[in-house]
Amino acid sequence: MKWLAFISFIFLFSFAISRDLKRSARDAEHKSEIVHRFNDLKEEAFKGAGLITFAQYLYKCPYEEIAKLVKNVVDLAHKCVANEQDPECLKPVPTIVLDEICKIDMLGEAYGEMAKCCSKADPERNQCFLSFKHSVPGFLPPYQRPEPDVMCKTFQENKESFMAHHIYEVSRRHPFLYAPTILALAVDVEHVIEHCCKEANASVCLGGKLPPIKERVLLLSKKNTYDCGILKKFGERTFQADTLAIISQKFPKASFPEISKIVKEITHLHVECCAGDMIECTDDRAEIVNYICSKQDVFSSKIKDCCEKPVVERSECVVRAEFDDTPEGLPLLAKKYVEDKDVCQHFTAEHDVFLAEFLYEYSRRHHEFSTQMLLRIAKGYESLLEECCKKESASECYSHAEETLRSHIQETQEVVKTNCDLLASLGEHDFQKAILVRYTRKMPQVSPETLIEISKKMAAVGSKCCQQTEARRIPCTEGYLSMVIQGMCRRQEAMPINEKVTHCCDDSYADRRPCFTKLGVDESYKPPQFTPELFTFHEDLCTAPAETQHIKQLTFLANLIKLKPTVTDEQLRKIYTDFTGMVEKCCKAEQHEACFGVEGPKLITESQALLAR
Repeated sequence: MKWLAFISFIFLFSFAISRDLKRSARDAEHKSEIVHRFNDLKEEAFKGAGLITFAQYLYKCPYEEIAKLVKNVVDLAHKCVANEQDPECLKPVPTIVLDEICKIDMLGEAYGEMAKCCSKADPERNQCFLSFKHSVPGFLPPYQRPEPDVMCKTFQENKESFMAHHIYEVSRRHPFLYAPTILALAVDVEHVIEHCCKEANASVCLGGKLPPIKERVLLLSKKNTYDCGILKKFGERTFQADTLAIISQKFPKASFPEISKIVKEITHLHVECCAGDMIECTDDRAEIVNYICSKQDVFSSKIKDCCEKPVVERSECVVRAEFDDTPEGLPLLAKKYVEDKDVCQHFTAEHDVFLAEFLYEYSRRHHEFSTQMLLRIAKGYESLLEECCKKESASECYSHAEETLRSHIQETQEVVKTNCDLLASLGEHDFQKAILVRYTRKMPQVSPETLIEISKKMAAVGSKCCQQTEARRIPCTEGYLSMVIQGMCRRQEAMPINEKVTHCCDDSYADRRPCFTKLGVDESYKPPQFTPELFTFHEDLCTAPAETQHIKQLTFLANLIKLKPTVTDEQLRKIYTDFTGMVEKCCKAEQHEACFGVEGPKLITESQALLAR
């Protein structure tokens, strides 16, 4: 997307000097990167980040083997502190980590094809190892927490060992969860156990305080996996644009140059974290947060308490901090970007800077918008100026910018309101059915199981976000829907669905959600022949657990639409009502199976006749 080009220039220009100076200062002090990281993080955090790195790559390895690898790297760091000129000390930290992995004798036996990565040179070796990281949860069984009395006893006997094992178990199950987050949440766990194990009823205390931390681990693991997926799919420019929008919202009183500096650094940080370089990831996030904390008066009034915390807790606290208040008395955007007669002159001469500042200014004034929506507005403004600045009456043309941009705002507001109203009137189960109908029509090639999973996630987004305040409803909805869509698109890459879905997934990050919203019935789809075997009804429709019965009903609905995606809502309602009526009748009958044997074929015949119209 051409409009994103402006991001790259301004960030490179504004921060290349400061980053180069910082690196030059480091190089003057330390030739060895491992020494720099070790001195920055101190031994405990360095070991923690190393443990996370190895456990995320080698999820099958027992803790004891991972601990040996960590010890080897820590021992090397100590050696390098004493002698930085040693050739081993001059290697980048990721190379040192992968060298250790490649020394494992049984790597091929344990990990198969992954062992072949060792034959490659960096950075290809690193990319090869990354490709074997699992991006879908569930490849390991959930961690079984010890009984409270065992947990307290083990923790009190050797807190360091207990916490190291905890970090290992979390890391191996969440290969894209960033190390600074794992370390910060581990501190939360440590504080909870310390507190609860002193309570009279430790079991109740732990049972109340640990699950919310686990939920946060799961959420942030999905978020970091999503971030890495977007970075890989759309590249650094798109990621920087998205980051510029959110950081401008979070720190609205900071100047554009200051925001530009940290956005460039944050983007680089994500590149490191997504590359599996968790030692640099941890160190660089600490540096960014320390910089922000050193300029609290510039950035935010909401981070004072965060900045007083120890380094590991400080970074996660600043990340979680709420948006600062928008400064009072900001001039109207229209004055500079709509009413100024020299807009085209600025747009032409300072294209990249001009548009980056527009995104910054719009974002800091609108906390209630999602970042994707803000990117759509910036893209719309650029398209308008490209058209208007070719005309003689340019100022008259772009004087209507506010009305043009309002269309992007209204589309999102209407979609969110319509769906929240529908959820309120239907309830979550029936709301899920409505979503299932929509998406089965859009992509009937997808299996009922996957369509049901997608519709369930989307319905859950509605339940979570529609109860938010008006100011948070759109960011919540588009933020979580973007994660659901990313999961859908990741599947589409492995197994293409149809051309329209491919277009929505690949064309534009900012436009993904509106693209899917606008998708109609897939005309290229060739439905299967209607055969009675597609629909079988048995007594498990009466006896199975409620959730299983719900899934069976949804499966019937999806399979029905797959036979005729153009089926009208009225026809669909008639068949589904007849289906639920049949289930109700047969579940009241003494012989469930016999009833389904009679009523099922009737329903199939009637449905086939209705679909044939």
